[in-house]
Amino acid sequence: MTKPVLLDYDLAAGVKAFSTTRKGGCSQGNYADFNINYYCGDKRECIEANRLSLCHLLGVEPDMLVYPHQVHGVEVREVDEAFLALDKHQRAEELEGVDAVMTRMTGVCIGVSTADCIPVLLYDMEHRAVCAIHSGWRGTVKRIVTKAVQAMEAGFGTRPAMLKAVIGPGISLEHFEVGNEVYDAFRIAGFDMEAVARSYGKWHIDLWEANRLLLVECGVCPDNIQTAGVCTYAHADQFFSARRLGIDSGRIFSGIMLEP
Repeated sequence: MTKPVLLDYDLAAGVKAFSTTRKGGCSQGNYADFNINYYCGDKRECIEANRLSLCHLLGVEPDMLVYPHQVHGVEVREVDEAFLALDKHQRAEELEGVDAVMTRMTGVCIGVSTADCIPVLLYDMEHRAVCAIHSGWRGTVKRIVTKAVQAMEAGFGTRPAMLKAVIGPGISLEHFEVGNEVYDAFRIAGFDMEAVARSYGKWHIDLWEANRLLLVECGVCPDNIQTAGVCTYAHADQFFSARRLGIDSGRIFSGIMLEP
């Protein structure tokens, strides 16, 4: 069995947080090597083999690796005892159209899939709860990070000042060229455009900074926010990039787990 190569994040003792790289799996072509996303066209047998190898590395059962079918929306779903009691078809229904998942169950790895979009991982130090967020430009404009923090506040009693956060690999300002309609969407949504946009003939948006500012706006301490600083477009040999490889390619999995 091949062993996936992970980019690990140092959040706290007892918390496993990471993003997968392209290395250490059995997928081929634009999915090579490591992909566990069911919705991007990869062969199912490769996905299943890669899932098993990741579960083996994490020390969890396959049904304890949980991630949604994302739609660039703002739905947040809690993974709790009731969810874990569902069969796989019911779980799939619960996770359809969801872009952020949260839990305080130990031994359950939750995560999101990206390939240029921004993964954001949160850890509540006070209540031992975690959240994984998929924040592409549409989700960023809709403030999914804010929605997720609010969901943790409502569900777990989370205080934003007690959160630690990771902004994982995604497309950088340098390579995220956008049309005027995307720039206008951020402007109309009230973002500080001097902080998140630059013009190089055409507009470029800094999704890393936009999501960092959302976290700070929520009350997360800036010192508690890590940014991986890895541009998926510039490093498409190591991390999947839909802009570089096309949408028929693999996805990065960014996961977080409370260790038993």
